This record gives sequence, C-alpha cells and structure tokens, in this order.
Amino acid sequence: MNDLNPMIAERFSEHLDVFGKTMEQMEIIQDIGTRCKTALENGNKILFCGNGGSAADSQHLAAELIGRFKKERRSLAAVALTTDTSILTSIANDYDYDVVFARQVEGLGRSGDVLIGISTSGNSKNVLKAVEMARSIGMHTIGFTGEGGGKMAELCDITLAVPSKVTARIQEMHILAGHIVCELIEEDY
Repeated sequence: MNDLNPMIAERFSEHLDVFGKTMEQMEIIQDIGTRCKTALENGNKILFCGNGGSAADSQHLAAELIGRFKKERRSLAAVALTTDTSILTSIANDYDYDVVFARQVEGLGRSGDVLIGISTSGNSKNVLKAVEMARSIGMHTIGFTGEGGGKMAELCDITLAVPSKVTARIQEMHILAGHIVCELIEEDY
C-alpha cells in the first residue's frame, strides 16, 4: 500500500480551518439571501460576474436559479455575464477588457436588480467596474471575495470576505455560500 501524501491531510485541515472561520459570517450569507430573494419577488433579476474559477462559479449559481437547486419551482431570473463569447470578445476588442462586465450591467441591469461580483482578491478591475456601474443605476451590489475584501469591500452593499488568502479555499467557501443563498431563495417557492 502506498503511503498517503501528507499534502492531502494538510488541504483538508486548511479547508476545515477556513470553513470554521467562514461560519462566523452566517449572518452575512443570510443577508445576501434575503436581498436576492426580495429582488426576485419584486420582479428583478440577479446578475453574476467573475474571472476564471469565479466565472465558473457565476455560471454555476445562475444555472441553479434558472434551472433548480433542490426543488421543483418556476425558473428564477439570473444571468451569468461570463458566458456570451461574442459579447465578451467584442467589448474587449472595441473597448477594453476592464469593461466587459460593466457594459453588460449597463445594458441588462435595472434599479432593484442584484449584481453579485465574485473576485477572490476583491480587486479584479472588470468586476470593480461592474460594481460601480451597478451602483450608478441603483442595483444592489454584493461581493464574494477573500480575506480583507479588497476594493470590493468598499464598493459593495454586502461583502462576504472569506478569511483566507488561498484562492482554492476561498473558492470552496464561495460555492458553499452560493449554494446556501440558492437554498434560501428557494424556500418560498
């Protein structure tokens, strides 16, 4: 039998440590769920954006709302701003990559909608510009970030700042929190 690589146990320990610290932010996660649920009940929508793994999380969470999370219910209005390659490449080419999400927020967002910006550093320029645009049109802004929250913590109405500097651990907590938010949203449907 092979010896177990000690890195495996170390990663589980790191995960559990960050998980325990993130549990201290359960009220923030509840506030995010309440804000999203209220927006949807009022006929508004949720927009998601992020880069890399955070883009994948944006798509994942939007799919949970459009499709279903845990129970059969009507489709809920959610859009991942990370999925249309024609939009992303035309904006990046014609303007600048820093505005690929802000331009979409300008066209799709309305007062009362919610923008969930996901950035492990809290400093992704294109996510920050999307948050600024969302604020300017009266949208609710929510940030999913890492330790300290970066510049997003200053700009967003609500910020879940996962207490870690390790990208993988931050992303693990983002998807957990996102799933909890989806379940909170679904409660009344």
